[in-house]
Amino acid sequence: MRGFFAHLAALLLLAVFLPQQALAHPADPTQGGAGGRIIRVTTLAADGPGSLRAAIRAKGPRIIVFEVGGVIDLGRTGIDINNPFVTIAGQTAPAPGITIIKGGIDIKTTDVKIQHIRVLTGADGQAKMSGWEADALSTVRAARVVIENCTFLWGIDENMSASGPRFTGETVAEWRAGTSHDIVFRLNLAAEGLAYASHPKGEHSKGSLVHDNATGIVFDRNIWAHNVERSPLVKGGAQVLMVNNLIYNPKARAVHYNLMDLEWAGRAPVTGEITAVGNVLRGGVDTDPGLPFLMLGGVGDLAFYGRDNVAVDRLGNPLPMFGRYGKTQAKLIEAEAPLASLEGYAILPADEVETTLLATAGARPWDRGSEELRVLFFIAEGRGEVIDDESEVGGYPKVEATASPFVEAEWDLATMTPKSGTYPGQKPGAQEHLSPRDRQMRTGGK
Repeated sequence: MRGFFAHLAALLLLAVFLPQQALAHPADPTQGGAGGRIIRVTTLAADGPGSLRAAIRAKGPRIIVFEVGGVIDLGRTGIDINNPFVTIAGQTAPAPGITIIKGGIDIKTTDVKIQHIRVLTGADGQAKMSGWEADALSTVRAARVVIENCTFLWGIDENMSASGPRFTGETVAEWRAGTSHDIVFRLNLAAEGLAYASHPKGEHSKGSLVHDNATGIVFDRNIWAHNVERSPLVKGGAQVLMVNNLIYNPKARAVHYNLMDLEWAGRAPVTGEITAVGNVLRGGVDTDPGLPFLMLGGVGDLAFYGRDNVAVDRLGNPLPMFGRYGKTQAKLIEAEAPLASLEGYAILPADEVETTLLATAGARPWDRGSEELRVLFFIAEGRGEVIDDESEVGGYPKVEATASPFVEAEWDLATMTPKSGTYPGQKPGAQEHLSPRDRQMRTGGK
């Protein structure tokens, strides 16, 4: 098995994390804990001195780094981030990096940046519909958050979401201020949401939920794979930008918008907004025949701007761009210009998205875990499927714990990149994959 995954690693080129100039994007809404004190995680225990949870509970601006690598078993508990101005820098961990299992992360504050962490939630043996319903990652009434180069597998509710209350206050402006806003999801892998597992509602394989009235939500170069629906689901009045994402093997819905009359309880619907540029939907073995890129449900109108989005079935045949579920008066309003700013993005042509993301999305592209290699390789081959339990694909990883000191002088603390250009666990001579567009940017157009 070890040789098998080594072969997969070679085929995927073990890409090096690309520098910022090669992944151009606008300034982030936050720098997290930049400029704050360094807090070292020195144990893989779920709690107690030196643990990740203890570092997260600390107050004040802080950069959390790791002097251990391996698995943090939360034992069906969650990690809540309640104190603002924090960066969690998983790239600092020695190989094999940090993998969190049997739980998830909820962000309930402002100014958070999380990089290069794996979260593998899973059912952990719980009976079907028994009530264990953790997200792998969710923002809950949070603001100014960046989730970058992380891997989220086996969520029971969603894999990565922006959530919060629908209605805080009396006006639309107050509703939007009172829920999650200004959240960036970049270069993440969100896959294999569990279908018939322990969620009390039954089937619940979901990728990402953008809750009602959430605004400034950006999905930039992410991969969703093997989720029944919600890649993403955008709820009433929300505003979303999607740039260069890959959706693989959705079953019943890919992107969809739904303002539900029952949830809005007589309030006047607010038009939602989606700007989608250079995204790819590719069907797999589970994908319903004729599945559209975007489906409209509920009673609220959706303003939509789309450009260079591609949708094909597993054989490469075109799929429709639009469809709907439910017979309602909701309207799709096609805009002639982007509804969110695209300034600062180096947008890839759609035909470069899949190859580029397979090499660069997810945690630690230079130091992949076996679960990531399996999912990414199967996407490349057109394989894989929706699952009900993590045991169907080998279960939770078993890796040896490692330790190595974090040497502050060896890192650029402003960008959390190693001054040497080599990350912990990066193999000598590992190649990086660049799209033609990124290669031009790296070399100044040469």
